[in-house]
Amino acid sequence: MPYMAINLGGVAAGVAVILWFLIRWWFAEQRRWTALVPFVLSMLYGMLAALAAYGSASLLGWAVWLNLWAANVAGYAGLVYGVGGTAPDVTRTHQLVLTSGGYVIVLLLTVVLVALCKFAKRIPTGKIVAGAFAGIAIALSGTVAGVAAIPLGSGANLLGSGFTQAFS
Repeated sequence: MPYMAINLGGVAAGVAVILWFLIRWWFAEQRRWTALVPFVLSMLYGMLAALAAYGSASLLGWAVWLNLWAANVAGYAGLVYGVGGTAPDVTRTHQLVLTSGGYVIVLLLTVVLVALCKFAKRIPTGKIVAGAFAGIAIALSGTVAGVAAIPLGSGANLLGSGFTQAFS
């Protein structure tokens, strides 16, 4: 896998997307909770995908890497050239450990997200894609990764164990 460090600019790009959608939700969507749900759920998926697949030689791993690369470049440019700051490395030290069933859940959630983008005409595809982008961009920073890994990883493993028991 190519360059695998996450800089502060990448995290800033993810947070910028979150702020954009929160402001949109507040002013344009009249603070309806149902309007925020697709973005938040896709953001949680993005975090789980990054924590589970980043650094792996898989299609999802490459998609996560490409997302992080784009966030790093955009955020670095914004921080360094936009406001004259710096973008230090904020990479987490290790990948999330999932059980086989946990990886099944990640696969099924990926299928659900792609299907929602394709068939759910009432949910803007941009909201789903932006949520996943933001989740991936912030997931591997040291602080967020530590906090997010426990509930997301444990939840995926728990659902995966139920799935495995049901089909074995």
